[in-house]
Amino acid sequence: MGSENNAGKIDVAFLVKRAKKKDKDAFVKLYEMVYKDLYRTAYYTLGNKEDAENVVSDTVIDAYTGIEGLRDDLKFKPWIFGILSNHLKAEIRYYQKQRTYASEESIDEMPLADKVSENELERLVDSAVIEQAFKVLNEEEKLIVTMTVFGGYDSKEIADKLELNRNTVRSKYKRALAKMKTNLTKGE
Repeated sequence: MGSENNAGKIDVAFLVKRAKKKDKDAFVKLYEMVYKDLYRTAYYTLGNKEDAENVVSDTVIDAYTGIEGLRDDLKFKPWIFGILSNHLKAEIRYYQKQRTYASEESIDEMPLADKVSENELERLVDSAVIEQAFKVLNEEEKLIVTMTVFGGYDSKEIADKLELNRNTVRSKYKRALAKMKTNLTKGE
């Protein structure tokens, strides 16, 4: 098992070295390792599919054009999540300046149960439950939870990215989870 981890690290370092030389295939392989987590983080932070896709696209472009700036070839994932975090913070600032949050979708816009498969219906319900739980969090709490759950960051890494104290990140994370749990148990 330890050799797999070392092999994985060697592969990442090798791919980063190639990507720094503008090898598009190497960068694509690096991106394939993280794209699901990038999108999930963006989606659950912003709550909007199109904005999440745009933020991830901007992140990937910045990562591709700036990969020469990555100092530690083994830290590709934290590095690209740092770029994502910056884009998410900018998007949140934009939301705050330009928008009042859109009203929730009307019942008429939701798919009818007889037109979707059972698995799709379960996925929609699970997604709606997660979205509902996220609605009780403020933007910073959403970012901390998504960076922890989807990005795999620890409290120190998040603290560094968000310029917060490590203990503050831990307590905000615990409070956010408690708020989500309370919201979810109220709905049962």
